[in-house]
Amino acid sequence: MALSEVYWDRHIPLPKLAPVQAKVTVALVALLCFINSYDGEFVFDDSEAIVNNKDLRPSTPLNNIWSNDFWGSNLSSNSSHKSYRPLTVLTFRLSYLLAGGLHPVSFHVPNIILHAVISALMVDLFAILIGGLAYDTNAWLMNNAPKTSLLAALFFAAHPIHTESVAGIVGRADLLCALFFQLSFLTYCKAFNRGSDRDDRFSVQWVMVSLLLCAAAMLCKEQGITVLGVNAAFDVLLICNVNVYELSQRLLLRKNSLDVSEILRTGLLTRLALMGLGGLSMLYARWRIMGTGPPAFTEVDNPASFEENLFLRIVNYNYYYSLNAWLLLCPWWLCFDWSMGCVPLIKSATDWRMVWLLLLWCVLIGLISQALCSQDSQRRRTLTLGLVLLVVPFLPACNIFFRVGFVIAERVLYLSSAGYCLLLAYSLGHCCYRWSKHKKLLFVPMFALLCVYVARCALRSHQWRSEQSLFTSALSVCPLNAKVHYNVGKNLADRGNATTAIKYYREAVRLHPTYVHAMNNLGNILKERNELIEAEQLLSKAVSIQPDFAAAWMNLGIVQNSLQKFEEAEQSYWNAIRFRKKYPDCYYNLGRLYADQNRHVDALNAWRNATVLKPDHSLAWNNMVILLDNTGNLGQAELIGREALRVIPNDHTIMFSLANVLGKLQKYKESESFFLQALRINPKSASCHGNLAVLYHRWGKLELAKKHYELSLQLDPEAPGTRENYNMLRRKLDQLKRHTP
Repeated sequence: MALSEVYWDRHIPLPKLAPVQAKVTVALVALLCFINSYDGEFVFDDSEAIVNNKDLRPSTPLNNIWSNDFWGSNLSSNSSHKSYRPLTVLTFRLSYLLAGGLHPVSFHVPNIILHAVISALMVDLFAILIGGLAYDTNAWLMNNAPKTSLLAALFFAAHPIHTESVAGIVGRADLLCALFFQLSFLTYCKAFNRGSDRDDRFSVQWVMVSLLLCAAAMLCKEQGITVLGVNAAFDVLLICNVNVYELSQRLLLRKNSLDVSEILRTGLLTRLALMGLGGLSMLYARWRIMGTGPPAFTEVDNPASFEENLFLRIVNYNYYYSLNAWLLLCPWWLCFDWSMGCVPLIKSATDWRMVWLLLLWCVLIGLISQALCSQDSQRRRTLTLGLVLLVVPFLPACNIFFRVGFVIAERVLYLSSAGYCLLLAYSLGHCCYRWSKHKKLLFVPMFALLCVYVARCALRSHQWRSEQSLFTSALSVCPLNAKVHYNVGKNLADRGNATTAIKYYREAVRLHPTYVHAMNNLGNILKERNELIEAEQLLSKAVSIQPDFAAAWMNLGIVQNSLQKFEEAEQSYWNAIRFRKKYPDCYYNLGRLYADQNRHVDALNAWRNATVLKPDHSLAWNNMVILLDNTGNLGQAELIGREALRVIPNDHTIMFSLANVLGKLQKYKESESFFLQALRINPKSASCHGNLAVLYHRWGKLELAKKHYELSLQLDPEAPGTRENYNMLRRKLDQLKRHTP
């Protein structure tokens, strides 16, 4: 192990801070970069992972997080994403409990704090990888590269590639994984904190603790297992001080015999065996937990992996690697999603983008040759471990071992960026050493780069504060990405701007002609605008492309019902139910179809199915009460209304309908009570005031009837029948006044 101070470190134009000061400084920079995202909204994947994830609710059994995936789906389901991250979901659940509900601040703040803690711990991690492992007499870690490790940690704290992981709440999986990754590595280092009299020993207990922390990292995100590769490389290169280049020369050229006894004496094989056994056990457990095998991804998620030509597939994978490297080098073009045409495939060897692949491998080969062949042991160690930290955490995302569900994902670079920052700090430190006379001038570009990083982080984290700014920011980065246009359109539609939303949905369909979700949403908007013919065409095309698209079948049924194509509509509804067994909204719409056809029993059965599947389905309950009321089944209508209010006691629409039924049954007192309860909840309801006035009119409470007729007409002067009833009441009151002595 190298115990001397790194020779280039003292030339870096930064103050030499005490360990605590260095960590506090780095943490403050991390907070400065991302603090403006603390009160952002739930955006993008947060909807599925948090807002719609029932595993966060206190009413859901805690054990569910161990059998469900990250998104709340059962792992045994074929539709499951197979992302098993129970510890991350547990922290989401804790945020929900502490805040008393879905309050974004309680989810964003832990992310920012976690990034600050991870950035501070990077000082120790970089100190070990750059300056070697050494402890003082008090068993405290000695930092032989205080300035280089500080510089690398500052770059890590402020690197804009981290914005998705920090400002996006689902990025907590990457943050927790990184934290346990660091702790696993640092505890592995603790295994070698021994006295000089027993230099050949290591602590098995600390190795086992490191394995447990690796398992915790893996339960936060699958990438966590890669810490075993970093630990193994650290052990071979730094603890055992193996010169890989010299070793390979001995093995290949057989110049000198390999001294195996020296390696065996260090216990390397024992440690590697423990890590190998632990890693295999974790992988086996992970495979068993997945249940039905790996997740199924589509071509739009990762088009290169579906390329039949092996050469082109490898070329495109390498192009993806070069784009990831570019994002680390120049993190200006950042996007929440890189799929669906954002990165067009390379189709031939003459594509000009092949230059990027060649450039990437030229740089990598140059770094590897320096890392292996340099006579400078400090340079060799720093470059080798920097490359290990850059490459090893990225391996699960590289498509070599299994197909991944994305083209580029900025969040997976969170750990790999540490290796990049280490190499960047080394490069700047070496420049300061080479041009030591001008090191003060070199401080200017170093400080400028850090300021640019901080400014870019602040800007990007601000874009992550809302879906509107996040989605629109992607239009300039990935104009060919259909999903970007789809999300911009969806956000506009949610905010009531249907006209502009149509434009973006049409562009999404143009860019990706088989984009069924864009067709479905566009069809829905056209349906609401009564453009039924085009809506039917779009939805029909969507279900022909994806026959099991239940939502599109249901929406097609609604359009066909509006076009009075009743038989086709009924078949569409049943297709939707066939592909999604528990579909209460579809049963509700099927009931409306039956009601339009005067098939009252079928309508009631359909609405009853809706309430069985979703007990708080207010519309289904209300329609049952209204239908029974209209067909003269007042007794049954009363029973259904009371049953509904036991399930959803504060629903003013059901109170209103039940009050109407009770009025017809001449149960005036109860009817009045429900009308008044409904008005307390919704005092601006003209129809409720009007029907309560009718009740008082029948009941003989004419002054109260007059009062509520007038309130109803104030709220809605065109309320049907109210003006006539009010005039009738006034004539009656006038007659009473004339006959009064």
